[in-house]
Amino acid sequence: METEVINREVKSTETLQTIYKRRAVRKYKSRPVGNEIIEQIIDAGRMAPSAINQQEWKFYILTNKDIIKTFSKEIAKTSAKEFIKSGVKDIVKTAGDLLHSFHSIDLFKWADPIFHGAPVVIFITAPKDDEWAGLDIGMCAQNMMLAAKTLGLDSCPVGLAKFVEHTDIFYKLRIPATEKVHLAVILGYGDETPEAHKRVKENAIFIDRPETNMFKKAIIL
Repeated sequence: METEVINREVKSTETLQTIYKRRAVRKYKSRPVGNEIIEQIIDAGRMAPSAINQQEWKFYILTNKDIIKTFSKEIAKTSAKEFIKSGVKDIVKTAGDLLHSFHSIDLFKWADPIFHGAPVVIFITAPKDDEWAGLDIGMCAQNMMLAAKTLGLDSCPVGLAKFVEHTDIFYKLRIPATEKVHLAVILGYGDETPEAHKRVKENAIFIDRPETNMFKKAIIL
């Protein structure tokens, strides 16, 4: 497999500011994103750590708005069916995620219920037998979303994209049977600025600092 040392020149920015300003955006302008920018963002993903430096992630990119809408509708239908099949317990457990993603019970009327009008969809896969793929791809996706923010774009991770494997049009992505879709990252120029959600702060426990009141003064590490 061909490899390359990634050493791109990028705009300087405060890393922490980028982290704090990133939002999961679910409304996008129709403005296209150039291939060079997409490649920069994927390069940022490639720079993420991975178990034993395996770098087993692969990226499958869609930029055609009509194809994206078709996949979006099929994934919406399939994911709803999968949740129904999984039983009442799982439906209740995941109801919050569904509402957060769809923002509407009547999701089938939406033109793009899964990818929210984003001009770029990147499915991220790894080998099915990779035990650590979920962790690796999570770090990879975060790198990509932070890079997108640095470059003036917005993004959103889409976990429901994994249900693309159960659609009748999955074959069109040409993803080998040995690979598993873990999620998708959508990219574009946001048409909204969501407010930051409150974060739980009392969830950092200093094990070796007995003077610290763990429950009242715990801070985000």
